[in-house]
Amino acid sequence: MSASIVLICGNLFDGLGDTLQGPAEILIEHDTIAAIGPSVARPRGARVIDLSHRTVAPGFIDTHVHLFLDGMNLKQQILQSSAGKALAGLSLAREYMRHGFTTLRDLGTFDDDWPGLELRNAINAGRLAGPRLFVAPHMISGSGGHADMQGALPCRCHLGLSKTADSPAEIRKQVRCQAAHGADWIKTMNTGGYMSFGDDPARVTWFEEEMEAAAAAAHQLGIPVSVHTGAAEGCKQALRAGARSLEHCYLIDDEGISMAEASGAFLVPTMQMTLEDKAMLAANTLPSQAVWKFTRDLPEIERSQRRMADSHANIALGTDCGMFPFSRGILEFQAMVAAGLTPARALRAGTSVAAALLQRTDIGALEAGRQADIVAMPGDPLADIAVTAQVDFVMRGGRIYRFGDLDLPG
Repeated sequence: MSASIVLICGNLFDGLGDTLQGPAEILIEHDTIAAIGPSVARPRGARVIDLSHRTVAPGFIDTHVHLFLDGMNLKQQILQSSAGKALAGLSLAREYMRHGFTTLRDLGTFDDDWPGLELRNAINAGRLAGPRLFVAPHMISGSGGHADMQGALPCRCHLGLSKTADSPAEIRKQVRCQAAHGADWIKTMNTGGYMSFGDDPARVTWFEEEMEAAAAAAHQLGIPVSVHTGAAEGCKQALRAGARSLEHCYLIDDEGISMAEASGAFLVPTMQMTLEDKAMLAANTLPSQAVWKFTRDLPEIERSQRRMADSHANIALGTDCGMFPFSRGILEFQAMVAAGLTPARALRAGTSVAAALLQRTDIGALEAGRQADIVAMPGDPLADIAVTAQVDFVMRGGRIYRFGDLDLPG
């Protein structure tokens, strides 16, 4: 059987530019894009797939998910076994790939074990089918910070659910432990959050030397750092320490954005999560510990999102799925455009810019030599970004997972 596939594309978004190209054809050999052009070679036995009524794009990349967290049932889910979390995460990852997300960065769970790394390794080894995973196994903060679960489950936290540290030496030990188990990323929190107990997103929870210790240990080990941050000063503290990505940036100010522009750091604003929280607030279903904080901060969160949209900073797509249903993560493209990004910039945020954040040059764009991670959707996403929610063709590494009657189960 031939390992060659030819895609006939009505339009093509290459992940790099501002316009659609096409009609075009793509030749795929094994797991790699071999050629793109108005017409390509047809190797003997090649399978030809007609996508002439669709726009073809690189596989989408979500740089902020939690496959092993259930944010709306956190206390109950934390009691689940590590194996149970891994199996549930596999199901979520596969279902999310149906919507076009062929690469995910998982940013931590509350568990003493390593379900994210186990799932990543099984997928990489070909034992399981699923999206490409980059994993920060656990979340590190100070006691009383966003990773400290003792306010919710004090009787369980001694079992290792929380990864807390309260001195530079303890912080370095936590970072080294993550590295020893094979972490792709270090995830830390330097402000409080909305859904957690006893902390406040508007307050910085790391001292300067603590944030520097976390980043320096990770940098020495060659592992990039992702920082959950809210307060404007927290954003600036993370940037001063050399964080590669800032998650949420709820209250980032103009100075913080200028610092991000100058440093080349990536901002991951998780805008759909804000819309989900707004809907829950209106429906009186937002968890009680979040209501006062979110009500106070919402106007400034929305202003900060507009600041980021108006900036020249690197904006990467991340959703925080797991804290809300994965079925709604695909709406992040629409949320980004509603906040002021152009459709092309939003699409790049979920393709080439996200790949740059992950330091990968083999994904995120449709170019010869890159991995054949490819999605297709009806319509023109530059004219109507909502068509990104209608993906009906998904290829990951040259293997088709969704098209017609072929649909990978969740």
